[in-house]
Amino acid sequence: MAESLSHKFGQIIGDLLEIAIEPHLQKFAKKNNLFFDKKGVRKARSGKKVSWTDGKGNKHDLDFVLERGGSENKIGIPVAFIESAWRRYAKHSRNKSQEIQSAIIPLTEKYKSSSPFIGVVLAGVFTQGALNQLKSQGFGVLYFPYETVVKAFKKANILVSFNEKTIEQDFGKKIESWLRLEDKQPIAKELLRLNKSEVEKFFSLLSESVSRFIEKVIILPLHGQESTVTNITDAIDFINKYSEDIPKHPLVKYEIIIRYNTTDKIEASFKEKKDAIRFLESYL
Repeated sequence: MAESLSHKFGQIIGDLLEIAIEPHLQKFAKKNNLFFDKKGVRKARSGKKVSWTDGKGNKHDLDFVLERGGSENKIGIPVAFIESAWRRYAKHSRNKSQEIQSAIIPLTEKYKSSSPFIGVVLAGVFTQGALNQLKSQGFGVLYFPYETVVKAFKKANILVSFNEKTIEQDFGKKIESWLRLEDKQPIAKELLRLNKSEVEKFFSLLSESVSRFIEKVIILPLHGQESTVTNITDAIDFINKYSEDIPKHPLVKYEIIIRYNTTDKIEASFKEKKDAIRFLESYL
């Protein structure tokens, strides 16, 4: 089945997003001594896709990844996973938000020791509910509203506005106008200019994330036998009667809390000393 022109035009706007944001991510990576990976050939991986595997062996294709210690020949430690997406209609925005979450959240769980930044670059029509859902999951959101996309294309005298009644012939004309355009940078730059404050906020969040450092590591070796009660009164009674003398019970587990200068924290619990050490070594 032939690809619809409306779908093809949507891909063009998606391409514009990448044209707009790529140079800024590349510049950011260089400034922070990071490797910037995007779609294309790279000796360190097979194929042209930027693919990462989660803890359950599932592969996820991403648009952009920033790595610490990475190079053309070596995969580094991921410090940022970033996806981009375009949607024209609000009815599709929630599903796309959930799709992005399902691709990136499992990766953050696997690479939690590097606590990577997770971000989305969105354009078109996304409901506030869809945007809030992403933010509640810890995503940095850079959103280019549909109206600003339309205005940006006007910079090159291309009328991109459309709705569900727009015919294929009209999409064909829009596509031809784009393909005839030799320099697409003015459109990309206009899109960024129209959303300057949002772009700055996004990169500020990204900078804060990759430049953060460990402020303290709290280690709690826990001795004693676990006690379980069924109500608050009994819990208070237990604490009142509990002896705080030096414990004679064997070690139960190590509780480790890593605190960052950004107030973020990572908590972990281990029964075995070797596992606790291995966990801490992953941060070296």
